[in-house]
Amino acid sequence: MFKKVLVVEDIDSINIGLTKTLGEAFDFDIDHAKFCDKASLKITKALLDKEPYDLLITDLSFKSNGREGKIQSGEDLIREVRAKQPKLKTIIYSIEDRPFKLKEFITDLKVDGYVLKGRNSSREMVEAIKEVAAGTLYVSQDIMQSIHTSPTLEIDDFDLELLKELADGYSQQEISKRFQTRGITPASLSSIEKRINRLKDYFMARNTTHLVALAKDMGLM
Repeated sequence: MFKKVLVVEDIDSINIGLTKTLGEAFDFDIDHAKFCDKASLKITKALLDKEPYDLLITDLSFKSNGREGKIQSGEDLIREVRAKQPKLKTIIYSIEDRPFKLKEFITDLKVDGYVLKGRNSSREMVEAIKEVAAGTLYVSQDIMQSIHTSPTLEIDDFDLELLKELADGYSQQEISKRFQTRGITPASLSSIEKRINRLKDYFMARNTTHLVALAKDMGLM
């Protein structure tokens, strides 16, 4: 079982509730940080003191504290600290439930656990910690259903270029002509329309403007 855990969460009520639940279930030390930069510093100092954390629990999004921090999200925090401490176990604790992002966290970021914030999520975190400590990936039940029922879509360079053109305000017809000029294929208007519709369906976007906004929000652009 873990000995030293760092919880990164900027909402006091969530911190208090989670700490109380974990304190009743485990006997490990629990430390806190409200912002990602502070969390990174704590992890660095713990390594230097030869008293490293062995589990990081972090939210994904944080409100601004009035200063421009270097690390803006829990996702970036995990990437940052993994470079310092590759074997650090990580659990994301968030309201994010979009299949595209969840697949990215599991397959690319390789988190050890994902708990969806909700009414009973503090108790669910206890189960998640036990599973992660045993070397098993833990993902909230609702999240797994969302991942398994969503269609698989690989975002390739063509999709990224298409999204960029849409973000720059070009119409589908204009994009078709621009792709033909630049030798990008497929470039036919029908192919452009089909690809945009496929992206809208996958991301559940209401229109192309909404699609671009979602793509930016997901860090694709």
